[in-house]
Amino acid sequence: MTSPGGNPRDAVIVQAVRSPLCRARKGGLADLPPSSLLTAVLQGVLLKEPQSPDRQQPDAYLVPPEDVQDVCVGNVLSPPTAAVSFRMASLASGLPHSASISTVNRQCSSGLQSISNIAHAIQCGSIDVGIGAGVESMSYNPMHELYEKFPPEVDWEKMQSCGNKEVMDCLIPMGVTSENVAKKFDLDRRTLDEFAAKSHEKAAKAREQGKFKAEIVPISDCSEDDGIRPSTTADKLSRLKPVFDKKNGSTTAGNSSQLTDGAAAVLLMSRQKAMERNLPIMGVWKSYAVEGVPPKIMGVGPVYAIPSALKKASLTKDDIDLFEINEAFASQAYYSVLELGLDADKVNPNGGAIALGHPLGCTGARLVVTLLHELRRENKRRGVVSMCIGTGMGAAAVIEREDMRASL
Repeated sequence: MTSPGGNPRDAVIVQAVRSPLCRARKGGLADLPPSSLLTAVLQGVLLKEPQSPDRQQPDAYLVPPEDVQDVCVGNVLSPPTAAVSFRMASLASGLPHSASISTVNRQCSSGLQSISNIAHAIQCGSIDVGIGAGVESMSYNPMHELYEKFPPEVDWEKMQSCGNKEVMDCLIPMGVTSENVAKKFDLDRRTLDEFAAKSHEKAAKAREQGKFKAEIVPISDCSEDDGIRPSTTADKLSRLKPVFDKKNGSTTAGNSSQLTDGAAAVLLMSRQKAMERNLPIMGVWKSYAVEGVPPKIMGVGPVYAIPSALKKASLTKDDIDLFEINEAFASQAYYSVLELGLDADKVNPNGGAIALGHPLGCTGARLVVTLLHELRRENKRRGVVSMCIGTGMGAAAVIEREDMRASL
C-alpha cells in the first residue's frame, strides 16, 4: 500500500499497542491499578518490538523517550487524582519529565479523543511527537459506584424546571437507553442475541488464529483477552433474562458489552519527523467528528458521527474497507450498521466489545489499535473507528494506512 506523499504536518501513527482486555474483578488484570496498565502500554508503544522484554538496548526504541513531547490519556472512572497517578505512570514508563501529560474524559470516546488531541496538536504545529492513550480499571473503579461517589454537581431544582426534558434524560442509565433504541427501531431479542453470539464467534476465531498477538503487550503473566466465550450461541443467550426492562426488554448481560480492565496507546508524529527517522507509517489521521444526539437514545451516535467524519475526509462509506464500531450494546451497534447500510463483513471482523470488553476510557484507543493491525494484516487501505457516548453523542475517526517508509 503506497501513497503519492502527503503534507509534512500530517499526523501519522507509527506504533499502536494495547494490553490484554480482562474481565473486571475476575480477570487477569483485576489486581492492578490503572496506573500499572498505563505504564505497560506507554513502555510498549515506544518499542520496535512491543512484546520484547528487553528495553535496555538503545536500538530497541522506535524513537528515544526524550523525543516525546506530550501524552494525552483518556479515562472515565478514576477519581480526579488520576491526573497525579497518570503522571507517575508516565515517568515510571521511562518517559522523561519533559514529556507533559493531560487527561481527557469524553466518556466512551475518551481514548479516541486523546488520540485526536495529540493528532490535532501535531497538525497545527504545537508538537511533533506525542502519545494518545486510554486506560480503565473497572475493577478498581466500578461503574455502578460512579454516581454514588461523584453525583452530578447541579442545582436539581433548576435542572428539573428549566423546560428542557433532555436535561434530565442525561441521567438515564445506559442499559435503559439500549432498551429505548431497541423499542424505537423495532429490534427483536433474537436479532440482538445473534449479533452478540457472532461477536464471540469472530473474537474466538481471531484469538485462535493469533491475530491479536501483534497488538498486545503482555502484563505480568497475562497475554490474552479473557472475556471471549467460544461456546456462546444465540440459543444460550436467549435464556438470559432482560436486566433493564424485566417484562418486555431485550437487553441482557449477554448482548451487552463486558465490564473490563485494559489500556491502549498510539504513538503519533508529524510526517516530517517520521520521514527524518525513516519510520514505517501504520496510518494517517484523516478526520475526526463528534456529533450530539438525544440523550435517551445515545446509542445511535455512530449513525451521525460516521457520515460526519467521512464528509470531512471527502469520502463515502463505500471508500472504507473496515469499520471498528464499539458494541456498547447489541441494540445500538446492530442498529448503527443497519441504518448506515454498512457491509456487515466489514464491521468488527475480529469481534467487538460484547466479546472483548469495553474498558470505557481505553476503548477508543483500543479500537484504533485493532483497526490498524487488521488493515495491515489484510492489506486494506482505509478504516473508520466509531462509538456512542453517554449523555447523547457519537464520535468517529477516519484513518488511512500507509505501508511504507515516510515520504513527502
